[in-house]
Amino acid sequence: MTYDMVIRGGTVVTAADVARCDVAVRDGRIAALGEDLAGAVADGGRVVDAAGKLVLPGGIDSHCHIEQLSASGFMTADDFWSATVSAAFGGTTTVIPFAAQHRGQSLRTVVEEYHDRAGPKAVIDYAFHLIISDATPQVLGQELPGLIRDGYTSFKVYMTYELLRLDDYSLLNVLALARREGAMVMVHAENHEMIQWLTDRLLEAGNYQAKFHAISHAALAEGEATGRVISLSELMDVPILVVHVSTERAAVAIREARDRGLRVYGETCPQYFFLTAEDLDLHGAEGTKFCCSPPPRDEADHEAMWRGVVNDTFQVVSSDHAPYRFDSSGKLAHGPDPDFKHVANGIPGIEVRLPLLFSEGVGTGRIDLQRFVELSSTNAARLYGLEDRKGSIKVGADADLAIWDPDLEVTISIDMLHDNMDYTPYEGRRVKGWPVFVTSRGRVVVEDGELKVERGSGEFLPCELPRLAEPLGQSVREMDPGRNFGARLMPDREAS
Repeated sequence: MTYDMVIRGGTVVTAADVARCDVAVRDGRIAALGEDLAGAVADGGRVVDAAGKLVLPGGIDSHCHIEQLSASGFMTADDFWSATVSAAFGGTTTVIPFAAQHRGQSLRTVVEEYHDRAGPKAVIDYAFHLIISDATPQVLGQELPGLIRDGYTSFKVYMTYELLRLDDYSLLNVLALARREGAMVMVHAENHEMIQWLTDRLLEAGNYQAKFHAISHAALAEGEATGRVISLSELMDVPILVVHVSTERAAVAIREARDRGLRVYGETCPQYFFLTAEDLDLHGAEGTKFCCSPPPRDEADHEAMWRGVVNDTFQVVSSDHAPYRFDSSGKLAHGPDPDFKHVANGIPGIEVRLPLLFSEGVGTGRIDLQRFVELSSTNAARLYGLEDRKGSIKVGADADLAIWDPDLEVTISIDMLHDNMDYTPYEGRRVKGWPVFVTSRGRVVVEDGELKVERGSGEFLPCELPRLAEPLGQSVREMDPGRNFGARLMPDREAS
């Protein structure tokens, strides 16, 4: 038996194990794990020396906005070329961005448009979540069930933003469909009315600067909405994932739900470990660079996010990469001194997601290597139906690998990143640990600081239905007759 490539002598890390061994690759997949495999490399193959380095599964960034037009009319700065190149240089080999439906659009048409954008440009593999902003009978009755069965098994809903949000009744309809079809629902949880009321009062008083964005998106608004959507999911007995959690209150609500046995999952992002509301309080319009929703919070919330990473409140750490340049195409589209309500919401981070988490998570001892792999890759594969191919180093899986130099120190700067941005919110931050060699399906993507693959060489990944825990047992329902009542009105997928 011969191999196309052997990565020799590295420390191989999965979510379960750490072992010193070789990794052999054949036909784009992992063919063997063991000792002394380099002698079986085929003619024309190669041996990669990973001695002294870590061999990790390629990262999965399961929350990023790429070549996406926002509901407010802002186009992200990164297309599928620049975003996937940037992701690869940061050790990420799979991205799951959003095919975003706006009101009045056909979901099928939206998906076709995003394939047209991604196919000719992406250099690593990709799947799509859907964004559901128009939960019409046509969408819920025909388009969405068909797309789920075609491999688009997760979708995001919003509880805020006037042009995207769904009311609770519509959310229940979406959750009912997700239960019937076995799909995963991602939720942007903030109380829209709280945010709108605070925004109106602030602007009426002449408080328009970027720092007031953080005040308008109060921590209480996130906490309330998180608790509410957990209750809706409990009524329907359906899994949900609350995305980009930023506050202790929201994290506690997720932790308590999980302790009660509910299938509630959580995601947070690097900006909620490193940035604060004070970053928005800069001279002139500089603070708009840090405007995202939810906004950065404070040091106490930072510590709450780290606790959530440690105690399994959060299963994934994603970038929520939403890049808008600091010019008239993005943050300053409404002039050089815009009010916070009209600033494009989002910050870049697709390339630095993993180095930031590695440096401040593993490097400080907050988490071990296995937990890093869970948060950065394995859990996303499991939640979004990719676990047979992605997220782990195992025989038969795609050879998506990242060799990390754990001692390499890098000072983050916009000049060394590969996205299409003109700033990074992490400028000058020093991290220790960086990927130096990256493969995707056995293809060398990044080596010696250079891109080695062609534009459009990434592949689309249809997703399976996530294989999660079974619903709550009948004995629990009998203890509280009102619990899961909505679910009991719905047929199971097998019966539908």
